[in-house]
Amino acid sequence: MTGERAVVAKRVDAGTADLSEIEQLAGAAGYEVVGRLSQTREEDAAYMFGEGKVDELAALVEETDAAVVIVDNDVGPYQTFNIGGELPEDAEVVDRFTLILEIFGQRAQTRKAQLQVELAELRYELPRAEAKASLAKRDERPGFMGLGEYDESVERDIKRQISEIRDELASIAEKEQQRREQRRASGFDLVALAGYTYAGKSTLMRQLAAELDVDENVDRHPDLETTAESEDDLFTTLGTTTRRAEMDRRDVLLTDTVGFISDLPHWLVESFESTLDSVYRADLVLLVVDASEPVEEMREKLVTCHDTLYERNEAPVVTVFNKVDRLTDEELDEKRAALSALAPNPEAVSAKTGEGVAALRDRVEAELPEWRTERLVLPLSDDAMSVVSWIHDHGHVEEEAYAGDQVTVTFDARPTVVSRARSKAAELDAAEPAESA
Repeated sequence: MTGERAVVAKRVDAGTADLSEIEQLAGAAGYEVVGRLSQTREEDAAYMFGEGKVDELAALVEETDAAVVIVDNDVGPYQTFNIGGELPEDAEVVDRFTLILEIFGQRAQTRKAQLQVELAELRYELPRAEAKASLAKRDERPGFMGLGEYDESVERDIKRQISEIRDELASIAEKEQQRREQRRASGFDLVALAGYTYAGKSTLMRQLAAELDVDENVDRHPDLETTAESEDDLFTTLGTTTRRAEMDRRDVLLTDTVGFISDLPHWLVESFESTLDSVYRADLVLLVVDASEPVEEMREKLVTCHDTLYERNEAPVVTVFNKVDRLTDEELDEKRAALSALAPNPEAVSAKTGEGVAALRDRVEAELPEWRTERLVLPLSDDAMSVVSWIHDHGHVEEEAYAGDQVTVTFDARPTVVSRARSKAAELDAAEPAESA
């Protein structure tokens, strides 16, 4: 589809239609937007737009030689068919969600991402299959929109595919959960970045991440990425990108996930539940918001994010007001006050300049689950030094003291790490008499 000419259109019940996001989406999918059309009126059951506006749309398509009309609304199958019937021959009608799925399909690189896209496409198609086929039969256009004549086997086949994909995604999710637990057992806290597309999540991740050679961690974390994309484009992180964050005391793995976009239906969010598990199962969530946007837009996005995050997430959420380099101090204070109910204590940062990032690191460490303090006395030996080295790798050593034939280590760590350190110390104590003999 790259390079195809497109006209974007949108209908709103009241006010003025904003075509900026649908243009960005169209550009992300590779279309060249050559025309724009909007209308303010109640929805027409047959055409979505008024019939006169559909005639205007058809004329615009012909004038611009567009191959696609992208409608920034949830267009029903009958409406899609009716609009298409008024357009020049071979012009295609694509609604908002079909466009989003097209972008997802282009961005899907991993098996997990590809499965989630396919699941979303099937769930979108299922309620439309019968309607499309019945329209094809009525208008004697066999194969309309690729479905052919309808029979019960079509619906059964879609449901079967959905079931098979869910099973495979469940298997992938189980393996990812095991990996998360292995990371926690290794002393890592898991922090997830969430927020809308264009909020600056990937850029912030680059500010927080340590510039480490992945090979240093390959034994424990073979999937760590050396870079996190921060291109000015939608959905560069359709899959998840995980990097080690640069913190003072804690070992933190930071995961960037797909950005939210407005007006996503519940079925589409559910289709990407496997990716959202990285958020739901984190120890802490950083909810990144573009603070340069108007207050009402920020409020609307915060409400939607909260609905998504708090439905299943149990970890604390820290709201991050990003792009504060675009605001005056007075403007930032006004937005803090206006949004205090949704973001009671936000961190203000500029991922672009680095402003506020140091304070954010401190906040992350303060909000993570509490560590326990432990003091171990170990017999001085090569094996003991291996245990001390392991403790350094998995916790924060406050003191390491040597006296005679003993080494004393005082450290802070996750409870699971403290438990494992105790077990290692007990093994050394048990082995000591045999070595002396």
